[in-house]
Order: sequence, then structure tokens, then C-alpha cells
Amino acid sequence: MKFDKIHNKGQAQLFRNQYLEYLTKTHPLFIWGMYLPVLLFFPYYAYNNLFYSGLQVLFLFLGGMFFWTFTEYILHRFVFHHHPTSERGKRINYVMHGNHHEYPRDKERLFMPAVPSLLLASVFFLMYYAIMGNNAFSFFPGFMLGYLLYGSMHYAIHAWNPPFKWMKGLWRNHHLHHYKDMDMGFGVSSTIWDHVFGTMFDLKKEKENKEEVAKLMYGKKEKV
Repeated sequence: MKFDKIHNKGQAQLFRNQYLEYLTKTHPLFIWGMYLPVLLFFPYYAYNNLFYSGLQVLFLFLGGMFFWTFTEYILHRFVFHHHPTSERGKRINYVMHGNHHEYPRDKERLFMPAVPSLLLASVFFLMYYAIMGNNAFSFFPGFMLGYLLYGSMHYAIHAWNPPFKWMKGLWRNHHLHHYKDMDMGFGVSSTIWDHVFGTMFDLKKEKENKEEVAKLMYGKKEKV
């Protein structure tokens, strides 16, 4: 998944069919609205109908959020950055994730679009329910909140300047993943698993090219 040029403007055309092409795009608020009922109803159902205590619901919910960070890392590293050799595999890889690396600032493709998102979410819920039983009604919404926070962080990194100085490390780690080495820096919402598995950039040693960084900033070129 190497490109002769990374485009900071424009977007890839993934399908000739305009309706299929439309389905590859979305907005963060739409995805949040789509999953908000799950985030609210599932914990309520576990508490009110399954008679889980509030502490049990909270513990499972937080466990789901934490497990998302691991899932995020595994999916990004081993699925999105799988290196296929066949032309069909390369095409699938490009549609799934490669186009984002060629056009990293395409704001309409920073969140997974609704249809594949719902399909994957359904698979995850059924898998957790098969393994955990009724615990899934508290665990899964935490997992999905983790996903939504990840997606929002991913959107923010590509669409905004770092809002706080302490968040600059996340921005730099992901920018280095895009612009220096795609086989490093797989964490987006958290770098914990990059540290665990040895794929974290050494941000202290990575020299910061001020001119290149300025190209990735929005609006006023403020120091952060």
C-alpha cells in the first residue's frame, strides 16, 4: 500500500456506480446518532430487565471500552494493513483502507460508513453474546462507545489541529503513521498497544519538520 503521492486534497473514486459511491461516505454525527440508542438502551435493559446491579453494568461497560482499544489495534495492524499479493486482494484493501492513506484528509471517509459498520457491529454483538451471554448487553455498548470515541479521535486528527498540548503526541503518532511508516503507529485513540507490541514511534527522536507539520495544520499556523 505505497503511493507515489499522498493527496491532502480531494478524494478517491471507489466505485463507478454513484449509489455505491454514496454509500462509502458518512458524517460522524450520523454514526453517533445511529448507535446512541444502543448505548442507552442496552445498559438500561441489563439493569432493569436482567437485574444487573449498577456496579456490574458499569464494570462490564468499562471493560468493553478497554477491549475496544485492543480490537482497534488488531484490526488496524492485521486487517487494514494486511499486504495482499493478488490484484483482487489489493483492490479490497484499497477500498477498505488504502484510499484513506492516499487521501488522508477526505473527511467523508474518516468514519466507517453506515452499512458495513452495522454489519460488523452485529457480528461483534452476536459473538459477544455467544461467549458472554447476557453480560454482552453491558459489555457491547461500552465496546461501541470505544469505537465511537476512536472514530471521533480519528476524525479530529485529520480534520483539526490538536486542541490541547497533551494531545499532540496522538496527532504526531498518527501523522507519522501516514507520512513516514505505515507499519508503525497503529493506535489512534490510544497508543497503549503500540507500546506493548513495539510499534510505537519514538516521538523524542523523531525530528519535527516545521514546514511539513505546518502543511498538516488548519487555519492559523499556531504552535501546539
